[in-house]
Amino acid sequence: MAYTTVNKSSDFFKPKLYTGNATDNTAITGVGHQPSFLWAKNATDSGTNWYLIDAVRGVTKEINSNNTDAEGTDATLIKSFNADGFTLGDGSLNQSGKEFISWNWKANNQGSSNTDGTINTTYTSASATSGFSVCQYTGTGANATVGHGMGVAPKMVMVKQTNTTRDWAVYHKYSNPDGTGSQYYLHLNNSDARASNSAFWNNTDPTSSVFHLGSNHNVNGSGGTYIAYCFADVQGFSQFGSYTGNGNADGAFIYTGFAPAFVMVKRTNSTENWFVYDNARTPINVRNKYITVDGTGNSSTADFCDFVSNGFKARVSNSSFNESGSSFLYMAFAEAPLVGSNNTPCTAR
Repeated sequence: MAYTTVNKSSDFFKPKLYTGNATDNTAITGVGHQPSFLWAKNATDSGTNWYLIDAVRGVTKEINSNNTDAEGTDATLIKSFNADGFTLGDGSLNQSGKEFISWNWKANNQGSSNTDGTINTTYTSASATSGFSVCQYTGTGANATVGHGMGVAPKMVMVKQTNTTRDWAVYHKYSNPDGTGSQYYLHLNNSDARASNSAFWNNTDPTSSVFHLGSNHNVNGSGGTYIAYCFADVQGFSQFGSYTGNGNADGAFIYTGFAPAFVMVKRTNSTENWFVYDNARTPINVRNKYITVDGTGNSSTADFCDFVSNGFKARVSNSSFNESGSSFLYMAFAEAPLVGSNNTPCTAR
């Protein structure tokens, strides 16, 4: 039986669906916390960017998971992060009549500097409770470490150089199913399979205080400015792992110990997109609305998976989610724990 110290998942993470109205200073409420990181997109229209905005860089600064662009400045996207959500401007995240999906994580707002690594961060916003942090640092061009502030080793780190055009770099402990993920990297902005290169993570897994960098420009170019989003396992709230597809519509079951609110899946042994399913766009099974974070497409429909009280189950046999013998990594966050520390059970539907 799984127990967790995060009894209310929405205190730290929640998918939020909203409809744009093109009106400046529109408050979006019902998130359940003050976000430190928002990842959002127009889910109605294809050809539109993802926007990643965080409290460390400030609400006017945005980067895109679907491209290599440098950080942009846009004061019309988000005006502020608030106690129960965020306030929109009248720009690309608030087009009239369009449906938008936002995923919201709480760390520690703007945070403070961190000196645990050989590179001191400008700001690190961290939550040990939810296993999440946002770190801003300047590269050195040599093997280094960066403090993440969580007190537990990250299982996934997403890094983007912000001052120039550059691919995203992703560390996932299970990008190779045997857990040797520090030898490999993936690009969040494209569908490439995992590749091996010690210049990304220096062939060294993160520790409870730091994550490791090699000298590759995508993660640690001399003088480059970088933002890193770090995620750790928290029992009953978040989990990062891998599974092997069985090529059957009665697909693989993945135990997480909670009812998911969000699942991101990426095939690692071959080319395939980063697919996301959440309980905001599809509140009941089968979870049939998917969206890809490395693309500009809208929410599309196909029966992919069920969210159940203790994990998720594949309902397709295709190459993007359940190819027979193929390896897949996942990132999952809870709607509710299977059993919280207050013994409140999760219910399936």
